[in-house]
Amino acid sequence: MNHVRICASILGTFFVAVPCLAQPDGLAQPVGAPAAQTVPSSASTALRSLLDDYVRFSRESDPISASMDGQSAYDELVRDESPEGYAARAKTRRSLLARLDALDASALSEAERLDADLVRYELVSAIEGERFFFEQMPVTALGGPQTWLPQMGEQLPLRDGASLARYAVRLEKIGPMIAQQIDQMRAGLKAGRTPPRVVLRQSAAQARAQASAEILADATRSPFYKPFLNSAQNPEAAARAKAAIEKSIVPAYAALAEFLEKEYVPNCRETIGTAQSVDGAPAYDYALRTQTTTGMTAQEIHALGLAEVARLRAEMLAVIARTDWEGNAREFASPDAKLAAFIEFLRTDPRFYFTKPEDLLNAYRAIAKRVDPELHRLFGRIPETQYGVREMPRFMAPTSPTAYYYPGSSRAGRPGYFVANTYRLDQRPKYAMVALTLHEASPGHHFQTMIQDELEGVHEFRRLSSYTVFVEGWALYAERLGLEMETGSEGGMYADPYDDFGRLGFEIWRANRLVVDTGIHAMGWTRERAIEYMLANTAETPLNVEREVDRYIGWPGQATAYKIGELRIRAIRAKAERALGAKFDLRAFHDHLLGAGALPIEVLERRMERWMERWIESAAR
Repeated sequence: MNHVRICASILGTFFVAVPCLAQPDGLAQPVGAPAAQTVPSSASTALRSLLDDYVRFSRESDPISASMDGQSAYDELVRDESPEGYAARAKTRRSLLARLDALDASALSEAERLDADLVRYELVSAIEGERFFFEQMPVTALGGPQTWLPQMGEQLPLRDGASLARYAVRLEKIGPMIAQQIDQMRAGLKAGRTPPRVVLRQSAAQARAQASAEILADATRSPFYKPFLNSAQNPEAAARAKAAIEKSIVPAYAALAEFLEKEYVPNCRETIGTAQSVDGAPAYDYALRTQTTTGMTAQEIHALGLAEVARLRAEMLAVIARTDWEGNAREFASPDAKLAAFIEFLRTDPRFYFTKPEDLLNAYRAIAKRVDPELHRLFGRIPETQYGVREMPRFMAPTSPTAYYYPGSSRAGRPGYFVANTYRLDQRPKYAMVALTLHEASPGHHFQTMIQDELEGVHEFRRLSSYTVFVEGWALYAERLGLEMETGSEGGMYADPYDDFGRLGFEIWRANRLVVDTGIHAMGWTRERAIEYMLANTAETPLNVEREVDRYIGWPGQATAYKIGELRIRAIRAKAERALGAKFDLRAFHDHLLGAGALPIEVLERRMERWMERWIESAAR
């Protein structure tokens, strides 16, 4: 259930790069260096210049994402993953922050102050995180270059011979990029900074899949070559790409697999909690701050999770009573025993599972079609960019979550995709599909991300920003909006009590994350205890629970942002409904909530409070 946001904030983990062998036009002078032209004459002009440089710096730091966003000037580039590259970027951040400190904030408009505050937040957060050397742990439970890079060709806007030629040049740099990443992991080993061994069990096999005997025999079978299969344009570029795969990419993945299998994974740490790592509790505190954008402690988050789990268990029992489950006619020793028996029924009854991948994908598409007409009742603004439902690549499906979202781009002319896992269909229950579609597609990730992508009248910087607590909090809130769809049908999209139980199952799953993530990383929980807790307190299948727990181990703090963000958004709405009464307009509320892009949660709260005040003043007039 990931939102795979293709932006620098996340791809710092998944995508890597080597020294840029070419510079985009206009980037010869380092970003942040003193400008040659006249000093800007106003704070507004200075801020615009800084924002321009910040966006350019962000794209230069992650050129693959820049290409996905339709920025063709970066199409031949990959990121410098060397220590020198990281040092240069650290220097640039400090230069940008110094320029920001020199601005006269009192001379800025309210909108400009928001831009300045958000840039400051991102710069300060990134500078604070430099001391944890996250670049030394690029392979995680969620993937790494062995899983995300092979999907790159499907995400790039490769429409003509020129773009294919630039793509072929980029492919020649993949091998050196992976070599740099191996060097970073070796530095991590030397420093004692590694991921937990348990979450890397499939990493070597995933890397070896990109250097398989099939690809060795025929490089055109590599996923990196896929853009050329359906295009007769630029045969020279196709030949160059094939050579790059044979001479650079395949040997690099073979070397990565060998390194992971024989040198890296055997020497990764056996402990699983961040507090037990070389960077200790401060690294987890940092993760919680950046993921939730709040000052909540691990203990506060843990307690919130326990309270939410208790509340949701009670709601689940009420929904069970509405089902046709024969157990409703039996007596149980306790409510807990009844809930456990019902969950076991869901996990084992074949009527809740498809047997063919295409049936699962078509069912998701049918749900999406039911949702589409309802969106106009809840939103004034509908994104123009469309999305599709796509099967997850099979080489990564066994170790991946149930689904994720790949964002589209209005500038690149690329649709978004809801990517569904069809591995082990007996672990992909039908009753979870409505909530999952609302979360990953519309009005969840696709809706929010594409509205942000299509914003007008804001600096480009605002279209690129992403805060997990907002993005994932909104998607979880969107699941609940299914209750308000299909006017005249009690329960909306969840009229079927099994679907409603699936919704509550997803919500309690996110509440479990507050307990389990903090338990693992701050309180010494074992992997087995985390799995046991989630099996007892969710309706998720054992395979999903194991994959999710490994995800929490490998990505500290990220999973806590969902429930915290959703609860804060629901609280904002409840406050607006109380303050505005009969004047409350849900469509206007949603449009304003999404109308500035992703924001830190406390910034969002202040923005929505000002919106309420303006509505009240307007009503009074």
